[in-house]
Amino acid sequence: MSEFDRLCNEFEKIEYEEYTLLLREKSLKVLPALSVITQNGLSGIEIFGSFITAAVVADGKLAEEEYNLLYPMLTMFFGENLDYEGCKKAVSEMAQENKELKKLTNEMVDVLGILNKDLKEDIIIICMIICAVDGKISLREKLWIKQLIKD
Repeated sequence: MSEFDRLCNEFEKIEYEEYTLLLREKSLKVLPALSVITQNGLSGIEIFGSFITAAVVADGKLAEEEYNLLYPMLTMFFGENLDYEGCKKAVSEMAQENKELKKLTNEMVDVLGILNKDLKEDIIIICMIICAVDGKISLREKLWIKQLIKD
């Protein structure tokens, strides 16, 4: 088993409350650091929103656990009128437009390339938390995360 697969297994075993705490802790470090960055006309907050969105869309479906975990952030980025069914439909539509996810991923890789190692690791951990919150990091999610890890 590779180190990456071992790490994925560890994330899959975390209890929901720990996901919440870890996501909050990492977000509180990442958001201020990204707030001073602009990339391709996007603010740091919009960049962070892109990471969240791409992590949700990576496997092509929105698990209720992902929605519940991310609800406060989703409303911050997209407004108050977000219900689970509406989000689920939007994720499904975005996943079908695979080139949008590829474009988003390429932009994310560019951003990660300009960040320091600790910040990059924190963002990847946030993405892994989102992917693992439903109890399984799927093959599609693993392949997507591996793209982010590449140096």
